[in-house]
Amino acid sequence: MSGILIKIAAPENFDVKLSKKSVVKALNPPAEPFKITLSNLDLLSGRFPVTYLYFYRKPQSDNFKAFVDALKSSLAQILDHYYPFAGQIVQNPKTSEPEIICDNNGALVIEAHTNIPIKDIDFYNLNETLQDKVVSVEPDFPTQIQVTEYSCGGMSIAFTFDHALGDASSFGKFIASWCEIAQKKPLSCIPDHTRHLRARSSPKYQPFLDQNFIRCTMEEIQNMPMNQISLKRLYHIKASSINMLQKLASADGVKKTKIEAFSAYVWKIIIGTIDQRHEKCKMGWLVDGRERMGRGENLMSNYIGNVLSVGFGGASIQELKEGSISDIANTVHEAISKVNNEAHFLDLIDWVECHRPGLMLAKAVLGGEVPTLVVSSGQRFPVTEVDFGFGSPLLGTVYTTIPRVGVGYMNQRLSAKGDGSWTVSAILWPELEDALKNDPIFHPMSASHLEL
Repeated sequence: MSGILIKIAAPENFDVKLSKKSVVKALNPPAEPFKITLSNLDLLSGRFPVTYLYFYRKPQSDNFKAFVDALKSSLAQILDHYYPFAGQIVQNPKTSEPEIICDNNGALVIEAHTNIPIKDIDFYNLNETLQDKVVSVEPDFPTQIQVTEYSCGGMSIAFTFDHALGDASSFGKFIASWCEIAQKKPLSCIPDHTRHLRARSSPKYQPFLDQNFIRCTMEEIQNMPMNQISLKRLYHIKASSINMLQKLASADGVKKTKIEAFSAYVWKIIIGTIDQRHEKCKMGWLVDGRERMGRGENLMSNYIGNVLSVGFGGASIQELKEGSISDIANTVHEAISKVNNEAHFLDLIDWVECHRPGLMLAKAVLGGEVPTLVVSSGQRFPVTEVDFGFGSPLLGTVYTTIPRVGVGYMNQRLSAKGDGSWTVSAILWPELEDALKNDPIFHPMSASHLEL
């Protein structure tokens, strides 16, 4: 597959050429191929591709080929430990559900080159910058990496995964472990590939799950109602702003988390961006259940797979207009608390069992309701730690190649500056993007934030 040269359609000043494709296999794969049955929560998370993107300064060695060769060498080693990431995801004809075939099919590595320096990239408008350029997706490989060299000698690395392999915690462990291998350090995580989250012998669940989740078909996903939630944007938020929001949200004497405070602030912005015929406004929050399912003892900290749920909160437009940041943060806290417990995750696993086979999603993802924004925290996802031996990144963020979704989305993570500031990746509708343009807290990401 090497030696392929493809010119991708791009804006006049931004050419990207894919120069080489390689398949990297584990050095010591299992003796015989075997399959891993997906857990119920894997079936709920679907098959969407998710990308983690990092930008780096020019390495001292200034040898792109040597860097990529070293990256592929350490990738082959880490795939020994994360062997499902080198497998294939296929449909089981008997169950009509996907499963992972651990056959060492390999991970795809794409090498690319651009004609511009990193400082000239539009880091704010990700629709223009990334799609089919810095990030490309080939469905035959659940794990693929695109390494792009810029005219300044700097680089970007895009890690793209099939969501059936895992969630953000799983992918963060994989990337962090890969960096440890690259730096010749011992692995701090021994991955758990058991996918043991199964239904109880007599499945049962709370009725409200039927309001939030739905069994659906691929046709329903492909034909979701047209909407304008397609603007992919990147923001920088100062640490001082985050601390100020947390202080406002905690004004009633009850300390709120930073994500609760941030959500309350965003919720007040949203009400000015939706059709005033709507009486209510919703938000949602992705919740990782590892700590709750492990009963607070880190028993599942190395579990590879999906352990996610989403909690939704609704409030009237009037309540949101009149409420303080502290009042709204209380509503946020209540919505998250409703799903941030072991009982909820056990119920959710049983709910999936009662609706198999088929695809299952949070109802809001299909759209059709009042515009809803889902917030995801990447607070624990590695950013500065993503060092393959040539330095820490300038920027780390998450991205999706999905052209449109039924809900708006914001993902926050610590910026690479190491000063407590945030990088926020968002998928927005036009009115919400307009509202954030003049907001004092959301700063459109630019090269100056990266000190380029």
